[in-house]
Amino acid sequence: MLTGMIFTGCNQKGTYGYDSRFLGKYQDVIELKEGESAIAIVPAYQGRVMTSTCEGEQGLSFGWINYRLIESGETLEHINPLGGEERFWIGPEGGQFSVYFKAGTDFVFDNWYVPAPIDTEPFELVSHNETTASFKKEMTLENYSGTVFNLEVLRDVTLLSGQQIDEYLNISSENSSAVAYETSNRVMNSGPATWEKKSGLLSIWILGMMTPSPGVTVVIPVKAGESSELGPEVNDDYFGKIGNERLKIADNKVFFRADGKSRGKIGIPPLRTARFMGSYDSQNQALTIVECLLPENNTDFVNSAFELQEDPYGGDAFNSYNDGPLEDGSQMGPFYELESSSPALSLEPGESYTHLQRTYHFKGDLSSLDKIAIEVLKVSLKEIKSAF
Repeated sequence: MLTGMIFTGCNQKGTYGYDSRFLGKYQDVIELKEGESAIAIVPAYQGRVMTSTCEGEQGLSFGWINYRLIESGETLEHINPLGGEERFWIGPEGGQFSVYFKAGTDFVFDNWYVPAPIDTEPFELVSHNETTASFKKEMTLENYSGTVFNLEVLRDVTLLSGQQIDEYLNISSENSSAVAYETSNRVMNSGPATWEKKSGLLSIWILGMMTPSPGVTVVIPVKAGESSELGPEVNDDYFGKIGNERLKIADNKVFFRADGKSRGKIGIPPLRTARFMGSYDSQNQALTIVECLLPENNTDFVNSAFELQEDPYGGDAFNSYNDGPLEDGSQMGPFYELESSSPALSLEPGESYTHLQRTYHFKGDLSSLDKIAIEVLKVSLKEIKSAF
């Protein structure tokens, strides 16, 4: 635990040491560490990975942290956006099977509430050692249509070794600094009834809030094919269409500007996903990759549109969100997000599903980062940087 621990030489905002020390003032923090690579996890914040570093305490802190909200000690009504570069949520967000709206209410923000078990309630720390922390949470959720779900969540967070990073990505990272971790997110139907499509299904939803800069571009490789068979290469109508100055498609890759200055969200249909998505921050020379292995040919993903839906299982598997000012000029962040979702979970009593995600951060000389980007994201740093 790092509660109240003071670091020396790390008083600058934006460093991992500053963020670890800040979090330790308010909550117990579990640190998983190997050499200069470390991640900071807060059990009270649903076992979320708040931030990480690949260059020690004075290295860049990758996760976005809502200092103002944490420092205030307030509990907000609709959502408590504490930040954190990888958190556990449940879908769907909107529609007749939403667990964020009560029955009969309009699908507007005033009626939208994040369920307490994934917003304000802590996850139980089951065990931890130098490389792994395990958490547990039992919860009951009710959807818009009145279906009640009893579920047990088991979440394991594991720091990956350099050997594992190279093996999983089929790369050589020896000329770069790297930090990576895997989360295993298991949901079990602990109730007496089978979860059925007609009454609504849940999904595991993993979201990462990252710190933006003017030089951040998200890159998502997509599978080639006809839209009639695989769906569109990208959906960009979550908060209104996104212009070409912020969203481009070229050579089976989606480029999305993630500078935290304009609110927008994109989604990738399940048959288009190609295992990886990522971002490159040219200002800080940092490459981020998110890996998620989804079952092949499963197209039942929950739909989070804020409406009564014709197709409640026609949702996306990968998402990216760029924060920006609202109409009144206020802004939650700035941050940007990389997100993945499991298929809709049709589970018998006692049956479970595990959603696995890995997050990797790299810093180093441009030649090393370029090789990683080309191998994993199928695009050079030059192409990413020149996309906008």
